[in-house]
Amino acid sequence: MHVFTGRADSRSAAVRIAHEVYDAARAAREAGLDIPHGRPDGWGACGYRPGWELDWPAATVGRWNDPYSWTRISDFEL
Repeated sequence: MHVFTGRADSRSAAVRIAHEVYDAARAAREAGLDIPHGRPDGWGACGYRPGWELDWPAATVGRWNDPYSWTRISDFEL
């Protein structure tokens, strides 16, 4: 599983942007450069594994819920 985070207007836009971020990370690594972090829209990559090809047609999108967040009251019984 790979996780990409950032804001997008639609599910298709999220997959497209995640793919762009992945492609930029791959290109940088293949050129011997550092992986670019933090595009202006907030998307970025933290790593890249050579030889791992992602199955983009099977990619899914969903709202991220931080499992370590203390701000989600619904996680706790009152």
